[in-house]
Formats: sequence, C-alpha cells, structure tokens
Amino acid sequence: MTILIFGTTGQVATELRAMAPVTALGRDAADLSDPAACAAAIMAHRPRAVINAAAYTAVDRAETEEALATTVNGTAPGAMARACADCGIPFVHISTDYVFAGDGDRPWRPDDSTAPLGAYGRSKLAGEDAVRAAGATHAILRTSWVVSAHGNNFVKTMLRLGAERENLSIVADQIGGPTPARDIAAACLSIARQLADDPAKTGTYHFSGAPDVSWADFARAIFDKAGLACTVADIPSSQYPTPARRPLNSRMDCSTTETAFGIARPDWRQRLGDIISDLHKTRAGS
Repeated sequence: MTILIFGTTGQVATELRAMAPVTALGRDAADLSDPAACAAAIMAHRPRAVINAAAYTAVDRAETEEALATTVNGTAPGAMARACADCGIPFVHISTDYVFAGDGDRPWRPDDSTAPLGAYGRSKLAGEDAVRAAGATHAILRTSWVVSAHGNNFVKTMLRLGAERENLSIVADQIGGPTPARDIAAACLSIARQLADDPAKTGTYHFSGAPDVSWADFARAIFDKAGLACTVADIPSSQYPTPARRPLNSRMDCSTTETAFGIARPDWRQRLGDIISDLHKTRAGS
C-alpha cells in the first residue's frame, strides 16, 4: 500500500519513515503554509492513503502567529482532505488534546464539546473542522504529550536538566498520558490500512499513552529510568506561567479507538526505556 506522509523530521514522521516504506514530503516538497501545494502533491503522487504528520507545534509562539498556525494546522489539512476525497483515498490527520478546555478530571471523549484555551488549540480545531467538511474517508487522531528520541520533547528536556541540576520544580496539576511517537506512527499506519478496507470507520478518535500521570510524576519516572539523582518538587501551573495556557486535564478516553481499530493504549513506561536507550546510542555514536 503506497502511503504519502506529510512531514519528515517531526517525531511521528521520523518514526513513520523508519517503520514503513512511505513517501515522505518535507517543507521543500510541500510547505504547509501553501495549502494548494499540499493538495497538488497528493494529486501528483496518487497514493493509496495519506497521513498528515506535519504541523505548527510552537504552542507559545502561536499566540503571536495565529494566522500562520491556522494556515498550517487548519487550512492545509482541509486542502489535503479535499484532495483525498477527489482521489477516493483515506486521510489520517493527527490532532491534539488542546482542542479541549482541559477542565474537570474525566477523560475526554471524542464527541465531547471542544473549547480551546489558546491559538494553537484553535488552529488545530480549525483543521479538524476542515477535514470533516472535505468529505473524505478520514480519521482524526487526537493525541497528547508526544515523546521520542527525536525532536524536542519533555523526555529529552528532563534528561538534559536532570543531568545538570540536583533539584527541579515541575508542574503537578496538569494530568495526561505521555504518548510514544513510535506507537502513534504504528497506529496511523494501521488506521490508514483499515480505512481503505472499511471507510465506515471514518471519524474522530483518541490515542494517548497509559497510565495518566502529572508532568512532575512523569519527570520522576524519567529520572528513575535514567538513573539520575535529580529530585522533583511539585508546583502548580500558576508558578510556571507561559504565554499560552495549558489544559490541566489532558486525560483522553481511547476506548473507541480500540473498539474500531483494535489499537489499545500503549504503556509509556515500557517505551520510556527504549527512548532513553536510543538517545544513549545516538550520543555514543556522535
């Protein structure tokens, strides 16, 4: 099955390229700030399925670049989905827990009302709406707290800071499921293939790692797995202000994903050791 990927260097795109014989388009071949070029790329390649693993992910910078974020995260996915509809092929689009307000403590279900707190969430919600409106066979896969040995993410930041400092203060009132990029990539490939066989599975789904945890407790798990002696002090989000508000509740109900596609939530604790090992190998070889 020929699958076209938007994205080459992001966490999920990197894993997709390592996992399957895909055609991956970087910014030089399909810049998401030019939605028409993204649609044209699909028409030119005529793949059997498309996965959009590219996005504007600078959450704080989006507060001052909302127009660009909306083009990349909103207009471009809509153009991709319309091209997929014209070609009669499935489209898998990665979205985020940031489309929700993040209040309460119940895991968010795919059909819950959305209410983004900031520009990044609004841009991703615009993409979801555009994909649904395009009429293509599609799956919108909302995920959270993506981690891997690639790109910029919490695990890599904690490993660096934990090696430099004896103590860190980490936010403890934001709760969610860290999600390994490798598992997201595998889920996207499986969903794309299943959609090709059964378009009735079109819809919005959730996929996040288990168990849910706070950032502070996640940091402790990272230090423990890496053998770092750095201690963690819990602080509220109010003591770590950022330009963009973060959801306090990023728990996600992933039951419909398992029912429809047979894909269960991955245990991030099992994958964490692999990520740290991969990073050690990379450093040893550099």
